[in-house]
Amino acid sequence: MNQDLSIIQLVLHASFVVQLVMLLLLAVSIASWAAIFRKLRSLKQVKQLNDDFEREFWSGTSLNDLFSAATQNARTAGPMERIFASGMREYQKLRERRIQDAGTLLDGARRAMRASFQREMDEAESNLSFLASVGSVSPYVGLFGTVWGIMHAFTGLASLQQVTLATVAPGIAEALVATALGLFAAIPAVIAYNRFARDIDRIANKQETFIEEFSNILQRNLGVHSQSATATGH
Repeated sequence: MNQDLSIIQLVLHASFVVQLVMLLLLAVSIASWAAIFRKLRSLKQVKQLNDDFEREFWSGTSLNDLFSAATQNARTAGPMERIFASGMREYQKLRERRIQDAGTLLDGARRAMRASFQREMDEAESNLSFLASVGSVSPYVGLFGTVWGIMHAFTGLASLQQVTLATVAPGIAEALVATALGLFAAIPAVIAYNRFARDIDRIANKQETFIEEFSNILQRNLGVHSQSATATGH
């Protein structure tokens, strides 16, 4: 590609509307990459924190000790730890109110964990809609710039007596840069969206499994307490 048809020259000689489309796509691409890197870092941190807490949870540490640690580390706790803390907090509040019914205690803890789970998933899914919009809309924005640029190029050629490939090529090339920028913005966003959606589904499944396992532990503890209370009564 010679100097007259370099990318920079094509952008500089494009029409105002095409330049505006290119600038918009460039800004969207930069914002998309920033969102991708932020999401990569946050999901990596979520996975690490969840793994650390799950390892601690199954290490034999008592539930009260885990709850105390989760309360103290509320700012740095991971999603799974916050879900556990919300369930334990509601469970203890109901016990303090002298509620002895096992079903009521379990339902209260489960509802609290489900509410916390939903908040955590809303946080994990932030910026995904932006990436989806970039991936779906950017090619069409680039195509609009290309169509407009080609229309502008042919309008400029209408007054010429003789039209050759050398006179048509620059205008069309300028317009096609918009489509290329649209694809440049869309392709990484689509790939990142698919990967993040898959990772978030795995995190959600893992946290839902933890909720069920923790509920079973609470149910077993309630059964033990009920048997102890019955034996004491006799």
